[in-house]
Amino acid sequence: MLSVEDWAEIRRLRWAEKLPVAQIARVLGISRNTVYAALESDAAPKYEREPAGSIVDVVESRIRELLKAYPTMPATVIGERIGWTRSIRVLSGRVAELRPAYLPPDPAGRTSYEAGEIAQCDLWFPPITLPVGFGQVRKPTQLPVLTMVTGYSRWLSGLLIPTRSAADLFAGWWQLIERLGAVPRVLVWDGEGAIGRWRAGRVELTAECQAFRGTLAAKVLVLKPREPEHKGIIERAHDYLETSFLPGRSFTDPDDFNAQLHQWLQLVNTRRRRALGCAPTDRITADRQAMLTCRRWRRRRAGAPRCGCREITTSASIPTTTPCTPP
Repeated sequence: MLSVEDWAEIRRLRWAEKLPVAQIARVLGISRNTVYAALESDAAPKYEREPAGSIVDVVESRIRELLKAYPTMPATVIGERIGWTRSIRVLSGRVAELRPAYLPPDPAGRTSYEAGEIAQCDLWFPPITLPVGFGQVRKPTQLPVLTMVTGYSRWLSGLLIPTRSAADLFAGWWQLIERLGAVPRVLVWDGEGAIGRWRAGRVELTAECQAFRGTLAAKVLVLKPREPEHKGIIERAHDYLETSFLPGRSFTDPDDFNAQLHQWLQLVNTRRRRALGCAPTDRITADRQAMLTCRRWRRRRAGAPRCGCREITTSASIPTTTPCTPP
């Protein structure tokens, strides 16, 4: 059975990278009929094959110890130190994955982004207490705000969601992408439980995330633990929210919070960014044009049935969900 990961990758390679079906089949080692079936299916495969372990797993801790002391040590020398008798290619592949975590950062490095290339996503927990009705309140740890910033235009968007569970997170994420009107080619996350995590030197996305990225035909990139410098744009956005959005504001319920946040974001995205030399509104058109278009939106415009995604709405007391409407 085709795994959810391969199903999502087939759709990304076809619609984002514009590769022909025959080439996708050769790259993934599958038949063209399997590729056609994955492109026609809007639903992810029900089961995902468990990843096989690697013979390097048992010595990974020793590799990390050597790299921590000598980050530039060659893989061949590491193999001699740990008594490696298997294929050096397998060992060097794992060393190449682990080495960047131990190399010192380049002080002259600067990241630049192409239009439509990337968006950073995260959860922000505002340090407030929010009433939710019937005399109940939610503390900061119970108030996840889903945020997203595009790398090229620095377009900031956010939405308070009921919980950080997969159902609420992906429903809120769909709304942010819907408001943006396009799909960034790469979506960057930390190791959020509903998204995925690093395990045994590789990323394991959840089945829900694989299905979601397959629907979007985009790539979801999960950062390694303790690498906050790779998502500095979204971290600075959170600081900006705490210092510019929250002060002097009060909220009556979650709906009021989202209404004020949406109104504030419309103003913020017209302000000039020092790093860009312009405002996000000056770049967002080019950014959207270089992004992907969700195929479910195109099918809706062609008269296809509604999608199964949910849209979050919150009453003063209990969060509820309703079907979403593409732009």
